[in-house]
Amino acid sequence: MTTADFLLQNCQLVDVTTRTILKKDIGIKNGCFTFDASEAIETIDLDGALVAPGLIDAHMHVESTMLPPSGFCNLALPHGTTSVVLDPHEIANVLGIPGIKLIMDDAKELPMDCFFAASSCVPASPLETSGATLLADDLEPLFDDNRVIALAEMMNFPGVIHDDPEVHKKIQMGLRYGKVDGHCPGLRGKDLLKYIASGISSDHESTTAEEAQEKLDAGLQIYIREGSAARNLEALLPIVTPENAHKICFCTDDRHPADLKNEGHIDHIIRKAITLGLDPVLAICIATKNPADHYALHNLGAIEEGKYANFIIFNNLHQFHVKQTWHRGVLVAENDAMKSICTSNTNWKAAINSVHLPKQIDETSFSIKAQGETIRVIELNQGQLITNELHLPASIKDGYYVADTSRDILKMAVIERHHNTGNIGLGFVHGFAFSGGAIASTVGHDAHNIAVVGDCDSDMELAAQTLSPEGGLCVVAHGEIKAYLPLPIAGLMSNEGATQVIQKQHAVLQAVRSMGCPIDDPFMPLSFLPLSVIPTLKLTDLGLVNVDTFAIVPISVCHA
Repeated sequence: MTTADFLLQNCQLVDVTTRTILKKDIGIKNGCFTFDASEAIETIDLDGALVAPGLIDAHMHVESTMLPPSGFCNLALPHGTTSVVLDPHEIANVLGIPGIKLIMDDAKELPMDCFFAASSCVPASPLETSGATLLADDLEPLFDDNRVIALAEMMNFPGVIHDDPEVHKKIQMGLRYGKVDGHCPGLRGKDLLKYIASGISSDHESTTAEEAQEKLDAGLQIYIREGSAARNLEALLPIVTPENAHKICFCTDDRHPADLKNEGHIDHIIRKAITLGLDPVLAICIATKNPADHYALHNLGAIEEGKYANFIIFNNLHQFHVKQTWHRGVLVAENDAMKSICTSNTNWKAAINSVHLPKQIDETSFSIKAQGETIRVIELNQGQLITNELHLPASIKDGYYVADTSRDILKMAVIERHHNTGNIGLGFVHGFAFSGGAIASTVGHDAHNIAVVGDCDSDMELAAQTLSPEGGLCVVAHGEIKAYLPLPIAGLMSNEGATQVIQKQHAVLQAVRSMGCPIDDPFMPLSFLPLSVIPTLKLTDLGLVNVDTFAIVPISVCHA
């Protein structure tokens, strides 16, 4: 017998290995669990409270929280998240390897275990202009850091299927060091099997139960994603059974700060899954043991002898609410608040003022000369990243295509901001339903060029100009800047605290709502409209992209 640092008595242990609840005392010594302790320096009577492993997000981009890892911790730890697998894909597309290293440096010595997946697709496709290009030889040195445990989401599934040598070189490199994560929306049949045969082990892009079931049956680990932009839990939960649950993980992918604070993180997914009928213990297993097992994180994911003492305390299985979060034997959050706020010691100088507009941009840069009477229009799908391609009658004025708010057809532009190419992609979008202004953002997956939507060319130009050189989110109405959230770190993240960011985000969202937009957070779908690897119609700085054919297509539609 040994003397523990802490001894938790009168608790109910959620045993994620046996999927049972045990009445058992839990010892903590030197930051790890022990069951070989009869006494302790401090004994804590939990009076029947439940104890479960710390929650794990199997895949997320911390940049989407608009905060670096140090800021993200302050929002996620009170919700029970003690480990994350981060893909710094967003900052990689802006700054390359130096950007990845900045994120990794900021994640050191935090009261959260931050692991990394090396960003595999920078740029995401050749149909956009990003700030960097990363090859296998660029990525391999990242694996010298033992926190890098996987090759991140392989979005270039056409490259896998058609045997692109560089793509397969990256996959083989990832397999030498750990797992290779997947990203294959809508991929089915023989192409899916070839994609999996390359060594890819997971996917978080399924949007229907049928798609997820096929991928699960073919051997993929299925990550059920419930973030701020894509919410797939309700559609995919029916595939989960006690027999296959070990092949399921939860992830958020992209989560905005206000949602983290107000709704939660992985705990929010657990609550929603329980509401939808999933057994609470099974939900906790999916959120803890499964990602740890998948990534061979042997010290995490369960309350077992010798594992890190990352755990949560809560009172009710069916009304899941985290009361305390412990990381490596230290109480780090309690009653929805941090015990000690995390701050950043990172020098972000190399990431500041990264947004460069074309020198000659003005409102005429947004003019689209009419070429026909029918146009392609991107249609939003609320809660999904997949878009539709509409063919609609054009509104034409003085020989130019214009927005038509009566039919909810707004103009969209994507402006290259890394290399002063002058590239501006133009198109139209349906689903934002606002009028009298424009919104703009430097968060535009994955190249993170400036994305602008509006009904007035001059307002669109002012919105774009507002974002240079710091970047961020802004709203313009009738020639006036109504709200602005600066994101000076690579145009993606703020160097302010979470509270300030959430306040400014709220002001920006209120300004969009005042223009009539019905979407809770229209900047989330806006950020994915330039993503040229998720069907069907998207817009990059090079033009409209039909993702199904992987080709640039004209705005006008010619009918034979």
